[in-house]
Amino acid sequence: MPSTAIDSQIHGSMFSTDEMRKIWSDESWAQKWLDTEAALAKAQGELGVIPKDKADVINEYAKAELLDIPSIGEFYKSSITIVPLLRAFKAVLPDHAGEFVHWGATSQDIVDTGMVLLERDAYQVILRDMKACLKACLALAKKYRTTPMAGRTHVVHAVPITFGYKAAVWADELGRDITRLEEMAPRVFVGEMAGAVGTLASQPEKGLETQKRMFEILGLRCPTIAWHVQRDNQAEFVSTLAICAGTIGRIIHEVLTEQRTEVLELEEPFFMGKVGSSTMPHKRNPAVCENVLALCRNVRSIAPSIVESMVSEAERDWGCFLSEWEGIPRACHLLGCALAKSKYILENLIVYPEHMEKNLFLQKGLMMSECVMMHLATKLGRMTSHSIVYKACMEAYQKEIPLRDVLMRTPEVEAAFTEDELDHMLNPLTYIGLAPEFVDRVEAEFGEKANS
Repeated sequence: MPSTAIDSQIHGSMFSTDEMRKIWSDESWAQKWLDTEAALAKAQGELGVIPKDKADVINEYAKAELLDIPSIGEFYKSSITIVPLLRAFKAVLPDHAGEFVHWGATSQDIVDTGMVLLERDAYQVILRDMKACLKACLALAKKYRTTPMAGRTHVVHAVPITFGYKAAVWADELGRDITRLEEMAPRVFVGEMAGAVGTLASQPEKGLETQKRMFEILGLRCPTIAWHVQRDNQAEFVSTLAICAGTIGRIIHEVLTEQRTEVLELEEPFFMGKVGSSTMPHKRNPAVCENVLALCRNVRSIAPSIVESMVSEAERDWGCFLSEWEGIPRACHLLGCALAKSKYILENLIVYPEHMEKNLFLQKGLMMSECVMMHLATKLGRMTSHSIVYKACMEAYQKEIPLRDVLMRTPEVEAAFTEDELDHMLNPLTYIGLAPEFVDRVEAEFGEKANS
């Protein structure tokens, strides 16, 4: 019976996806452990460490559907080693092949390697959807490359940008996150087969050859030395997921912020039948954005606990390791769901260029103070010009009148510019700087990665 939000038949769609639940299912956990045991046996059979015919049987029967998985859970009530799996596996193996399973290995070898195999499956989904989000942002950047909107700093209007520029900023950060994911792979996806304390004392003759062949079979890197208590690879995995959650959270928070009634420049996808409130029929709430923000917040909260697990005792410490069993899958569930929803938002985002243009004029010219100041600076110097324009802006702000009216009766401005020149300076549609060029630079940098 489901008892967590991730597995809930009621709330499950808000916290994970069917794809991620399948990756982290009990059957998948058991299968990855079996894959590890099978690869060990296959390598040892090839090298003559165990009889090859027994290794063949082990590989033939290494199927989770053959196991009594509930019995594994019962054994775990009194054991946290791999022994519960070995008992269930031995029960289905004919010809005494069970006597050759787990030859020379220790529990953590199998558990660590199985976890890495699960992480790799989850990683492929996360990487795929990060690239989909990048592709969607690049499409927005290209489409709205020259569409002016208000740039905001400290939550208030600054100077104009384009929406394409904003989307390109999103894409640039996503591109770096994808690079981080790709660069961490060879450090994280490393197998473990080292025996009791990591010295391969149980396999002194062909231990290194077994290691090498075993991880060739599994498609993992061979470790330089045992990482039973070196948990930096796991900490890096979850920390990188947390960084991705930070990026996604920031992007989706911007969508939510710009869906405010008073702004309404962006809106998450809407369809007839999507109900925002049980009592207010007019509501078009950014509910999906809010869901994503909650998911990303929780992903980021998991990373510190996994980093804390790096402080392990001597050559083995299950107390720290167990934190990874719970925290890492949860981080994958939550981020996988956040990315699926973010992809949907970004690919179907509702954009209101007409509202963007209207909002550029809300402050009646104040947004263009920099433009006026810089033109005046060529005649009077920058600091002097800043002081003159500042006084004009504060008067316009307090009286809620157009900045143009104040500037036209400011002696220094009146002497420096004609009315037409001033009108041009106060037009936000002409002051987007190099925003389109920056869009092109981001496209050149990450366009190929989005489609890889």
